Amino acid sequence: QVQLAESGGGLVQPGGSLTLRCKPPQHIFSIYSMGWYRQAPGKSRELVAEIEGDGSTQYADSVKGRFTISGDDAEGGAFLQMNSLRPEDTGVYYCHVPQALSDSGQRYLDLWGPGTPVTVSG
Repeated sequence: QVQLAESGGGLVQPGGSLTLRCKPPQHIFSIYSMGWYRQAPGKSRELVAEIEGDGSTQYADSVKGRFTISGDDAEGGAFLQMNSLRPEDTGVYYCHVPQALSDSGQRYLDLWGPGTPVTVSG
C-alpha cells in the first residue's frame, strides 16, 4: 500500500508554532496537487489547506492568516507552517494527494498518510 509520510506534529502551547511535512514515496514522480486535512476528536475530517501545481493555494477560513502551505521543491511533498496555534487546532493532521504518477508511469489515486497528531494546550 502506497502511503504518504507526515511528520512534525507534537505538543505546543497556545500561540506557538509547528511545521508539518508531507513526503511522498521516492518512486512518486509527479503530483498535481496536495492538501492538508485535520480531524479533531469526535469530529469529521476537514480540509485545512491545499496547493495546486501552479502554486495557487486555498485555506479554511479558520486558519487564514495563520497557516501557510508550500511545496517542497527538493524532495516533493509539501509543508504546512502553523503559527498562532489555538486549542481548537488540536487534532490529527493528514496529508492527501488526489492523483500522482510514479516514475514508471503508474497512476495513483487518493493517497493519504497515517497522520501526525497536533495538540495545542497549556
